[in-house]
Amino acid sequence: MISVGAGFSADVRETMLHTIAKKEERKSNKVVEKSVLLKKNLIDVSQVRRQKRTRAQMGDVVTVDLELTPEGSFVPEPLFDTSGRMTFILGGGNYLPGLHSLVDGMSEGDSVSKVSIDAGWGQKNPDLIARVPKQLAGDKFQVNFDALQVGTQLDLKRMKVVVTEITDTDFVLDANPPMAGSSYNCSLTLIAVESAPTSFEYNTDENKEPCNSENKYCVASFGLGCFWGGELAFMREQGVVGTKVGYTQGIVADPTYEDVCSGRTKHTEAVLVMYDPKQVSYERLVELALEKALNDSYRVNAIMKGSQQQDDENDDDDETIQYRHAIYYHTESQKEAAERILDHAGDKYEIEIRKAAIFYYAEDYHQQYLLKGGQSARKNEKTTIRCFG
Repeated sequence: MISVGAGFSADVRETMLHTIAKKEERKSNKVVEKSVLLKKNLIDVSQVRRQKRTRAQMGDVVTVDLELTPEGSFVPEPLFDTSGRMTFILGGGNYLPGLHSLVDGMSEGDSVSKVSIDAGWGQKNPDLIARVPKQLAGDKFQVNFDALQVGTQLDLKRMKVVVTEITDTDFVLDANPPMAGSSYNCSLTLIAVESAPTSFEYNTDENKEPCNSENKYCVASFGLGCFWGGELAFMREQGVVGTKVGYTQGIVADPTYEDVCSGRTKHTEAVLVMYDPKQVSYERLVELALEKALNDSYRVNAIMKGSQQQDDENDDDDETIQYRHAIYYHTESQKEAAERILDHAGDKYEIEIRKAAIFYYAEDYHQQYLLKGGQSARKNEKTTIRCFG
């Protein structure tokens, strides 16, 4: 408390009090200014921290403006989109491994220009190239050499080979992936970095993952027989940002492919789909799953549809479980949408509806298997999917 002595006249005391009041007002204003400045600094710090979080890392959903052009004389058939704006999960497969490595660590707004990246399959493996005598091929495989040309593709059971050379006495077959030994010139700008879903099981709370207002990407999963073909179908769909194949609905943790094939773990091969619901609806994904299920060569092993959760200890034939057809819903709204679509379809499909359970990723060699084998994953691609294996 500041006091003014009584020995001063009233006029002097009034002047002194007025001066003191002004000083107190200026001091108060300075405190307010400091408070505002402090808040501004805190906001600036928060913005810096937020900006740091926009640095891309494996597992994030990234959006890039991309331009890929083949290098050298070899121009491979593009198996993925090579120009324009695209969104994908970093480290989640699809596109080029070199592209994922290039974006990893970049921040929003960063750009790179004319960087050479591997086309995705490394150098050619000489062990996958064979020179075959015409006499042997003619006797054993009844090859029509008049129709054989350099560039001809041949389907040899589980692999595709290309004729790369023909002489009077023999010809050369190359079983390397189509883009082995090739590279791309890459220019890109990182537009956005966002969080990917991390919860893949059924959730009763619609406001939490796997689909909510804070995380704009959603999760769906399906059992469609052999998971290779189903995954490629979803990879081609606009709005799908990532896929994984794996095993679900079983009774053993962390199963291997061999475990699942035995039937004893009761797992189903399944496809996990991460998507942007503003670009593709859940209903569209269900319709796409039904198309694949209807045309699946393992359809004979599918079980009848049903929306009731079955006991782990059931009477299903162990050999049918691996290729079971199912829609695994992650939320009640997904369940309702799937039931509505199936009810409208009548008895056309043999497919069950079940709660999503723990999803175990399959081995790396199963991931994007058909893309690695040379089948296109471009968005809106319409060529027939060939599920070798």
